[in-house]
Amino acid sequence: MTSSKSTNVMHVGVGGQGTLLAADVVALVGMASWDYAKKTEWHGIAQRGGSGTSHVRWAERVYSPLIAPGQVDYFMAFERLEALRYAEMLAPHGVLLVNDYRISPVSVSSGNDVYPSDEDERRAYRTIADRVHLVRAMEIAKGLGNARVNNVVMLGVLSAFMDLDADVWLDVIAQRVPQRFIELNREAFAAGRRSILAKGEA
Repeated sequence: MTSSKSTNVMHVGVGGQGTLLAADVVALVGMASWDYAKKTEWHGIAQRGGSGTSHVRWAERVYSPLIAPGQVDYFMAFERLEALRYAEMLAPHGVLLVNDYRISPVSVSSGNDVYPSDEDERRAYRTIADRVHLVRAMEIAKGLGNARVNNVVMLGVLSAFMDLDADVWLDVIAQRVPQRFIELNREAFAAGRRSILAKGEA
């Protein structure tokens, strides 16, 4: 697949959520489908529960992996507060996929701050409400017997918005997870994909 226009995907989350694995999968799917794919990430203290982000870009030719504010086509947030932190990155036509999951940062758990309420989120997203999709990825993953595959559930959701064969995604996922977990991850991907297609949102 080639195109003069890039596809820009951003991932945000908290350390331990599998955000970086998800970004690796998206980058490899891009390499399998496009002429170029580039990825960059910031994870510093994300390894200890802090915020982590990654940018992935696909195109006929990509010169930089960095995505400018307002240019993200597909924004995957693995935690609700992280989505709010970076919402300005979304393009006017972009899609925001938010894992319906909350992890209170230290500023909240210490009592110095308050986690945004549902109403706070609705106000923040009021101009893009039709492009925000809340995904029960953790709930779906737990239903499959392993909460850790919530990131692959989110990848399944993302795939439903893209014009790429699901088998491309599944092949890449099989390359990136241990052999004994391949079937579980295939189920997680399929469950995420079904969850959004069943709503008719993709």
